[in-house]
Amino acid sequence: MRTRADIALSAAAALQTAPPAGPALVGFDGFVDSIVRLVASRSGMGPSDFTPIRTISEFASRCAQAAGRSTNIERVLLEDRFGGNGPLLAGGLASLGVPVTYIGAVGDAAVEPIFRPFAARCRCIIPLASSSHTLCLEFDDGKIMINDTANVQRVTWERLVSIIPTTELASIVQRCTLLGVVNWSLVGGVPGLLEGLRTHVLPGLTGERRLFVDISDPAKRTDADIASMLGLLSSLNASPGLSVTLGLNLSEAERLSRVLSLPATPPGSTADAALSLASVLRAACRLDTVVVHPREGAAASSASGHAHWFDGPLTRSPRLSTGAGDHFNAGFAFAQVRGLPLDECLAVGCAVSGAYVRDAASPDASRLVSFLQNLPDPQPAA
Repeated sequence: MRTRADIALSAAAALQTAPPAGPALVGFDGFVDSIVRLVASRSGMGPSDFTPIRTISEFASRCAQAAGRSTNIERVLLEDRFGGNGPLLAGGLASLGVPVTYIGAVGDAAVEPIFRPFAARCRCIIPLASSSHTLCLEFDDGKIMINDTANVQRVTWERLVSIIPTTELASIVQRCTLLGVVNWSLVGGVPGLLEGLRTHVLPGLTGERRLFVDISDPAKRTDADIASMLGLLSSLNASPGLSVTLGLNLSEAERLSRVLSLPATPPGSTADAALSLASVLRAACRLDTVVVHPREGAAASSASGHAHWFDGPLTRSPRLSTGAGDHFNAGFAFAQVRGLPLDECLAVGCAVSGAYVRDAASPDASRLVSFLQNLPDPQPAA
């Protein structure tokens, strides 16, 4: 069995010699992310004269203590940056050298100013609607994202084909080796968009391509909604020439398992749980690949019968955690379409995410290879 370091080094070597990645089409959301830290205490009134609330449980305790009373929690804006699962996935892919076409809520008639640096990375960007907004509360052990989704609900199949005729859309998809459709939980139009692609675009295409789907946190969605979405993904995976990868974090995977009434995950480590969930969900949903990525690493199961876990380079002090999962997805999908084996796809996903949270920026291909060649040991969770 190969060691963690062996897998990472092999992935780095493969990325340096594999054929370039083909074009990708990604959609369809768009958010402006306000990245904030919350103040626990102040030593002065200057911009940095504070100690932040470091953990989600500490924040929860502050909120719980205010029940029946009131409290004031100060937020400090670190920055506003482009966001949304789609732009972050697309931006991660583009930084790695993938020619990306992005379609989504990044402006109404024209691309909004905050998305212009992202647009500069992409080969083509097609705005469908104004962006929505997310307040991203950053903690050392995770994040809480508070969304306003009104604008992204304008993104529908009908809206898409009113701007891009079906024949033109089919021409774009024909050239792509990777499709990315994300944020099902917040964008009500995603099922219609997927069904439109399945019915009106995919049947006329030749060749093979991969569809990467990330549903985002489905906590607010009903079991019936989730079951319907999984049925649609199964139908898409049955489409000629299309292989579907479903990316999930651990809590999302656990929710899907309950919806499908799958056996409870046996007791064990996080790695054991993620590996079990990836395997049973892939089989139950009849998909090509399911990947489950908790903070500690990632597991994946594929239709070829392979299943692997990879210990990620977890850091106790991320510079930025909002977008970490999207960058894992970018790295994993990037490695998949370049033909790397499953364990190396996991290594690449973890490396892209690991570099991103340390640098607060999407890594390019050179940074990715260097990170894999010098993969940090994981740190215990905070």
